[in-house]
Amino acid sequence: MKKLISWNVNGIRACVQKGFLDYFKEVDADIFCIQESKLQEGQIDLTLDGYHQYWNYAEKKGYSGTAIFTKEEPISVSYGINIEEHDKEGRVITLEFEDFYMITVYTPNSQQELARLSYRMEWEDAFREYIKVLDEKKPVIICGDLNVAHKEIDLKNPKNNRKNAGFTDEEREKFTTFLGSGFIDTYRYFYPDKEGIYSWWSYRFKAREKNAGWRIDYFCVSERLKDRLKGADIHTEVLGSDHCPVELTID
Repeated sequence: MKKLISWNVNGIRACVQKGFLDYFKEVDADIFCIQESKLQEGQIDLTLDGYHQYWNYAEKKGYSGTAIFTKEEPISVSYGINIEEHDKEGRVITLEFEDFYMITVYTPNSQQELARLSYRMEWEDAFREYIKVLDEKKPVIICGDLNVAHKEIDLKNPKNNRKNAGFTDEEREKFTTFLGSGFIDTYRYFYPDKEGIYSWWSYRFKAREKNAGWRIDYFCVSERLKDRLKGADIHTEVLGSDHCPVELTID
């Protein structure tokens, strides 16, 4: 059994000050992925005994960035999706293991007034193509902050957010298309109708206290891994970021 964790830490240095290492040790994941590390190479020295560390940094300082910490050494590691325009922000790391690919991704946010929606649409298509090519070789596990609440059940206030970043029709349709190309949203696989469970809350308006959140952090897997899925969880009790960790257990 493998335990996989994904967490948008909203700045790893800040998160370390808020108990990241305690949680990391306690959860004892086989693979632990983070997004939004917000640092450059050399700005942190994390001692994670027993883990191999892989980092992808954005060119822009204090922005974006991803990392994967894994107990088992991968066969190969790649950074980005092999498209220069999309690979400047440190958003993707792919590890190849014997029987699957493990990908951490921090999907671009469409931003206020949807300033980046058209870029986001290009990214979605490019990322989906990247995944499909890998999926032809071996099954894929994708995790991270996908910056979309897929259905109305996935956020507290769907009516008020219809035209906002993360819940536009366009972003939701891209996610539907992605799942339709042979992937499973693992949390919904186990809990198709569960309401009120979110992975991100705004720092404004006491959103977390009121549980006015969004489920935008995911584990998605190739459909042919379905029989190996053992459990999915969202650790809403874990603090340290405006997101909480999400989990997948797989045979």
